[in-house]
Amino acid sequence: MANHKSALKRIRSNEKRRVLNRYQHKTTRNAIKKLRELTDAKEAQAMLPTVFGMIDKLAKKNVIHSNKAGNLKSKLSKHVAAL
Repeated sequence: MANHKSALKRIRSNEKRRVLNRYQHKTTRNAIKKLRELTDAKEAQAMLPTVFGMIDKLAKKNVIHSNKAGNLKSKLSKHVAAL
């Protein structure tokens, strides 16, 4: 167990961040799956910027690596273009 007040606070804040990061990561993964399942090109085009924003936000917060974000965005845009 931590001995300092600051260490106790760090434990609390780390837990809050972890829960929020997991929520945002899971939400983004669900949005990506939903986008991949779409068959209508117009719907996919409309949803693409929102998903890109979610991916960029995760990369900015270092929840996912920036290269992974780039790869995801590339594959999604290829998928939408092929519709």
